[in-house]
Amino acid sequence: MLVPEAATGGTYWLASYPKSGNTWFRTVLANYQRVEDEPVNINALHTGGIASARAMIDDLLGLETGDLDPDEIDQLRPLAHDWRDKPGEAIYQKTHDTYRINSDGTPLLGSRQTRGALYFIRNPLDVAISYAHHNGTGIDKAIESMGRENHGLNRSKKSIYRQVRQHMGTWSQHVLSWVDAPTLNLLVLRYEDMHADGWHQFGQAITHLGLSLDDERLDRALRFSAFDVLKHQEAEAGFIERPGGMKGFFRNGKAGDWRSQLSDAQIAQIIADHGAVMLRFGYLDMAGNPL
Repeated sequence: MLVPEAATGGTYWLASYPKSGNTWFRTVLANYQRVEDEPVNINALHTGGIASARAMIDDLLGLETGDLDPDEIDQLRPLAHDWRDKPGEAIYQKTHDTYRINSDGTPLLGSRQTRGALYFIRNPLDVAISYAHHNGTGIDKAIESMGRENHGLNRSKKSIYRQVRQHMGTWSQHVLSWVDAPTLNLLVLRYEDMHADGWHQFGQAITHLGLSLDDERLDRALRFSAFDVLKHQEAEAGFIERPGGMKGFFRNGKAGDWRSQLSDAQIAQIIADHGAVMLRFGYLDMAGNPL
């Protein structure tokens, strides 16, 4: 049973660098909105999909973006996101794009429909491990990608992907593009806090998204979105958002894996690349040591 209770219509962005808790949050949100006696099917989350989905953008624009180059698509994307107008209905849409302003001064994700955003941040020491697993690469390659200013998804001009190009930049640039975006109604959630104090963190997020907070429903949603539940669902029916060639999308969901998985050299490289932002968000102490 769907519980329609959004206070206002418009789009709320669920933003993050990959492997930072975005999908986990979406399962909690889906379970919170649908009061059932069993967990929501992970292949039917219905939380708005991802903002870079080509089929959605094509439908909203009424044209084939496969005929355009990535720069032309970037100029049209604000129109697509602002045209997605369902009066009185809130849309909660995932994005891995940086928060960017196009050359004409318009936000890539539009502005007319935007009501607010959640930004999920995770210790980059752990992101590197999960990102390597997600991409099917070594950890060193993931660390290099996270530190590269021109890093992005679906960047090739020779292929047409299911998603359009997404600018990522470095991990630090991605974080700062969102958390320092002027006038954006934003709530930042640390992945580690979502684990340590789930009820409070998810409760804040539910309220920020314009939904009324109900203790019983939130307890149920958190229980139905536990990682062992998600992994069981994926093992039985697969997960449509899992990249091809990846063994499993839901790996372990732990915080602090870096302590046993990263070498001293890998830790030092990540801190060298992202130390300032890590310090700002409590991942380093004042001496520059990882916490």
